Amino acid sequence: MCGIAGAWQPGADREVLVARAQAMAAAIAHRGPDDAGAWADAEAGLALGHRRLAILDLSAAGHQPMLSACGRWVIVFNGEIYNHLDLRAQLQAAGAAPAWRGHSDTETLLAAVAHWGLEQTLRRCTGMFALALWDRERRVLALARDRLGEKPLYYGWQGGAFLFGSELKALRAHPAFVGGIDRGALALLLRYNYVPAPYSIHPGIRKLPPGTWLELAAGEREPSPRAYWSLREVAERGMAAPFEGSEAEALDALAETLGRAVAGQRLADVPLGALLSGGIDSTLVTALMQAQSRQPVRTFTIGFEEKAYDEAEHARAIAGHLGTAHTEVRLTAEDARALIPRMPEVYDEPFADSSQLPTCLVMQLARRHVTVALSGDGGDELFGGYNRYLLGPRVWRRMAPVPAPLRRLAGAGLQALPAQTVNRLAGPLARHAGIAQPGDKVHRLGQRLRTVQSLDDMYVSLVSEWPQPAAMVVNGALPPSLPDLRDQWPRLSDPVARMMALDALTYLPDDILVKVDRAAMAVSLETRAPFLDHAVVELAWRLPMAMKLRGGRGKWILRQLLDRYVPRALIERPKMGFGIPLDAWLRGPLRGWADDLLDPARLRRQGLLDPAPVQRVWQAHRRGQGQYGYRLWSVLMFQAWLDAQGGGG
Repeated sequence: MCGIAGAWQPGADREVLVARAQAMAAAIAHRGPDDAGAWADAEAGLALGHRRLAILDLSAAGHQPMLSACGRWVIVFNGEIYNHLDLRAQLQAAGAAPAWRGHSDTETLLAAVAHWGLEQTLRRCTGMFALALWDRERRVLALARDRLGEKPLYYGWQGGAFLFGSELKALRAHPAFVGGIDRGALALLLRYNYVPAPYSIHPGIRKLPPGTWLELAAGEREPSPRAYWSLREVAERGMAAPFEGSEAEALDALAETLGRAVAGQRLADVPLGALLSGGIDSTLVTALMQAQSRQPVRTFTIGFEEKAYDEAEHARAIAGHLGTAHTEVRLTAEDARALIPRMPEVYDEPFADSSQLPTCLVMQLARRHVTVALSGDGGDELFGGYNRYLLGPRVWRRMAPVPAPLRRLAGAGLQALPAQTVNRLAGPLARHAGIAQPGDKVHRLGQRLRTVQSLDDMYVSLVSEWPQPAAMVVNGALPPSLPDLRDQWPRLSDPVARMMALDALTYLPDDILVKVDRAAMAVSLETRAPFLDHAVVELAWRLPMAMKLRGGRGKWILRQLLDRYVPRALIERPKMGFGIPLDAWLRGPLRGWADDLLDPARLRRQGLLDPAPVQRVWQAHRRGQGQYGYRLWSVLMFQAWLDAQGGGG
């Protein structure tokens, strides 16, 4: 895992180019503390910078920027190619292998590009990555990103310079960077709690979408990303030609495919462990790792003092059953207050998934013991793990026959119920149904029932926080994003399958994987997600929905596979996710911090957000008239980020 950066700025001399690339790379030194490098093509005005976290081939043979053996290609690379030894064997068989200088996957990648070209190489690779590749012969710069979007890559023109890098802070380190606030991106942040690709918070800067690559030649201004792999197409093909074997055969196929992914991702020349939440996905990954290991796997868990949010005891029991070497730490409100000031630095762009706080803490814990950690990310989107896949259709079936005015009235009624009362009265029944924190979910459902006209509308409302985000931004407008562009949705007849596909196309890369990447790389930890191996993804989309959702529960086939390793009693409980008691904290220990950031006079001076709707929701939350913590968190994280950028006012 590493950090990459660079600039194409014709007219600058070599010393200036190298110095600027070094400065850009230095801004993301946390992504790669083990080595640094810079290289420039002075005639073209192209410079590449790199920071290295050494995982494979710890020697100087893995130094970047790296030139191909033929001298034509220069690369900076962030990530891991898990099948690079297989690619080496293929190159050897084709007589296209150079005299290898080391055993890094970067060197393999360059040799593959020299033989097959970039697009075919990307199709052959199994891994997670972001890269910049300079073709010295054609004078063409290429950028590429992995299939599911595990590794980030920003790019764009600033004045006369084309800048790119793993994080925005690398781009900001270049003197041509202009910055500013994209008000449309701010509206998107308020809607989703993250800025979705291809947008970024800065005008003119874009995120390269997952599974795409682009080329830029001299004189071009608007490079267009091209797909080398499409999750949408994978989902459509899988649903059109489903797995035809028996359930037992499907279970064996999943065991083999996921087991192979775990084995490939265990490849490392440094200490390795697993992030164990106690949920189905991370438990399964950990169980497969332990089954493949002769030594106890190091596992790490975060817990909470508030029992309703705490899964640490479950993770501890699972670790004891599997025989892992387990470590846990607890997050308190005081820990949260200490972490909050670091969030703008860690996430670099306004980001408002409040589980970023425990994620940062568990990454810090893991990094004290290992350099690489495997996680269960991706299991929910692929195998039907989110409650909305079950509750959305169930609620809509009951609500669809009701006239729209009555639906709106019902939504208002649900919102009027105190969440604490719902938790107290419905707690036992909710736990039996597999629902944690029913009061919060009832409130969120009530907020969204007022506008839905179909199950697709229900999905869009469930993934949206502020109901009219553009109206909250001064001179704001809401740019189109995938939930609005229904003609671009995967063509799937099953509406729940559409939900899962849309989550995998949006929420997974733009929220979950951003959260994990930035938290891990802030402490120089590499994370890997076996569920996101594209072979696992492609198999998952071939499995019938009945193997995912059955009996009012999700992840049916994962539960069956996990039965081979862990007693069902250790995992049968409501899905909790990785949330924090945000609503209570904002009324208590975080209230003063929030009051300051949401001060109406402050918002007016900044001229970005309308203070009126913010204050209405903040006051209602403080009085206990609703559970609005997740909605407010987007404003708070933007305000904290703006402070860090020097624009707090």
